[in-house]
Amino acid sequence: MKTYRGSCHCASVQFEADIDLGRGTIKCNCTVCTKMRFWAAQVPSSAFRLRRGQEMLREYRYHTRRDAHYFCANCGINVFSTGDSPSLGAFHAVVLVCLDDVPVEELLAAPVRYLDGRNDNWMAPPAESRHL
Repeated sequence: MKTYRGSCHCASVQFEADIDLGRGTIKCNCTVCTKMRFWAAQVPSSAFRLRRGQEMLREYRYHTRRDAHYFCANCGINVFSTGDSPSLGAFHAVVLVCLDDVPVEELLAAPVRYLDGRNDNWMAPPAESRHL
């Protein structure tokens, strides 16, 4: 477990999260995640701390409106998502490319789990994942 600091592009939104990249990361093939090229680490919401920019956050929900995707109103960068899952409970999915202090080597070593969100089959990988 390591504490990482992250932000949007303009640094209006800043956060910290306690993440164990060795436990894995996720990439999803649902329509919104595909367009965002979403790559995240899910952590319990208690392991996430918004340090700055609450007033700059905008929320986007779609389809079932279950999960929320948060982005900066100034620069438009998606910084994290929130939701609730049977295995984690309330979670934050921290967008890995927003981490300001993660070494590239740690990202390369992090396992990736692919989610078939497009077919609402969250426990299985999609038939194709190379484009994610």
